[in-house]
Amino acid sequence: MKPRRVMPLVFLLVCSLGAWAQSKSKPTTEPEAKPSAILMQTLQQELARASTALAKADPAPYFISFAADDRQALVMAASQGALLASTPQRSRIAEVTVRISGPTLDNTHGQHRPSAMATALLPMEDDANAIARVLWQTTDREYKSAARTFLQVKTENAVQAEEDDKSADFSKEESQQYTGHILAMPGVEKSVWEEKLRRYSAVLRKYPAVYRSFVTVAVEQRTRYFVSTEGTRLITGNGNAHLLVIGETRADDGMELLRAENFDASTPGRLPSDAEVIAKIERLGADLEKLRTAPIVEPYDGPALLSGRAAAVFFHEVLGHRLEGQRQRGVEEGQTFTKKLNEQVLPTFLSVVDDPTRRELNGAELNGYYEFDSEGVRARPVEVIHDGILLQFLMSRMPVKNFSNSNGHGRAQDGMMPVGRQGNLIVSSSNGVPERELRLKFIEEIKRQNKPYGLYFEDIAGGFTLTTRELPQAFQVLPLMVWRVYADGRPDELVRGVDIVGTPLAALNRIVLTGDKQQVFNGICGAESGSIPVSAAAPAMLLTEIEVQKRRQTQDRPPILPPPGSKPPATKTASLNAEPEGNKSGAQK
Repeated sequence: MKPRRVMPLVFLLVCSLGAWAQSKSKPTTEPEAKPSAILMQTLQQELARASTALAKADPAPYFISFAADDRQALVMAASQGALLASTPQRSRIAEVTVRISGPTLDNTHGQHRPSAMATALLPMEDDANAIARVLWQTTDREYKSAARTFLQVKTENAVQAEEDDKSADFSKEESQQYTGHILAMPGVEKSVWEEKLRRYSAVLRKYPAVYRSFVTVAVEQRTRYFVSTEGTRLITGNGNAHLLVIGETRADDGMELLRAENFDASTPGRLPSDAEVIAKIERLGADLEKLRTAPIVEPYDGPALLSGRAAAVFFHEVLGHRLEGQRQRGVEEGQTFTKKLNEQVLPTFLSVVDDPTRRELNGAELNGYYEFDSEGVRARPVEVIHDGILLQFLMSRMPVKNFSNSNGHGRAQDGMMPVGRQGNLIVSSSNGVPERELRLKFIEEIKRQNKPYGLYFEDIAGGFTLTTRELPQAFQVLPLMVWRVYADGRPDELVRGVDIVGTPLAALNRIVLTGDKQQVFNGICGAESGSIPVSAAAPAMLLTEIEVQKRRQTQDRPPILPPPGSKPPATKTASLNAEPEGNKSGAQK
């Protein structure tokens, strides 16, 4: 099984790094849009027709839902001061879910969850007949697949060993009727943003060592329609604006180095000012030039200080994924915390809540905000850990032992089956001190352990974790900016080529002190239900012990030719009879 990953947001290329926790909210008066009455009406009519007709089938469905995701977007990209793309996008995707027999045992049992959903492209126009025909064809295809799979499930259930967790396959939830405030696609002055991207991307031309770079902005608006045979009728919407800057270089030893800045907001008007963005890009270029010549860190085990952003990703990977409900069920899952309910799993001064109902934290907008999850259940805050004690898990409509209902965390990418996922994972501490004091305590810990230095992790790219039994219960966090902090008072030293590694139960209980201010990491998390927007927030953290390993690297050389427009390095020519420099008599320095 693939590892669970959290990476910052990406639009056109591979990945984006960093987080935005400083920009303050600004008022916005974006116009509202009217949802498509024809689309919603057609979904309801076709659902009623399908449920009536299929009720006579054998085996018969006990649950059907239809969803439609209507997406509008504008994506632009630039590099080296010139546009690469400026593309409007529009799509409608239908999701048809069919569950056969009954909630105790249905066609999604075990490894068969994908059998419950089929997808198709819907007409973008409000043509009721065309929409209905797509729903009819998709429902027929999905019912046949679900019926075949249910026969397989019954056979497996008869011949396989009894399961430890005998929970049902689907929970009963209250029906919901809701129409949210649907914002119109944000007004974007295309020519203005194209010029912005040209200016932003041109900044890195002054840094010859930054071999590749690009800037993207993606503005989108999504409206989701959801109806089910339980009586749920939902129309929800959200908008997003994402600005991403990435620069890459390569050290002389072949190590690839990357830095990025990622800005997230609900509308383009709430993104940072030009001056703030350009200042971040300037720092990005300077950081990359410093990283090229920074020393490589050898494998290390000792005191460490994580910035708030680094700690947020650390908790998302090390803890958050292991608290998702479906990870507590099935012989393939590691079940790290399954039998630790009401036990201490963190230091007593730490508490953790996942709250998808929060739009902002300390002035930063949160990516993981939503009103209803992908299964039509209302979002709600869930305190998973209080004063270090594990209380509950993040639940979808797949029950697990002791938890028979959803708590609004069933999430998925369009066209994939929902499972329990994180939204806004927020770590709080009752043992926080100002950052200056935290650093002094860090240096004291380095001296106490008689180490020459500790490691400070300032910025982070993302990470991944393994949760299945067939693989080690391990995690890997991918830092970008790491510093040696010396116990003897020498200046901090930038280093490179290091990843944080470890196992969760050991790593989490090495935290001894935190800062007093939370920082936010906004990103995209990929797992078995696809890629979804998430946020994590935490204060800076002092750990008595952390393990790092050398990062994988290539042996490819940096570019042989200098970049176009740059001056070749000056070379010295010397006479055969000239004395070696530094040996000239009378030379003084």
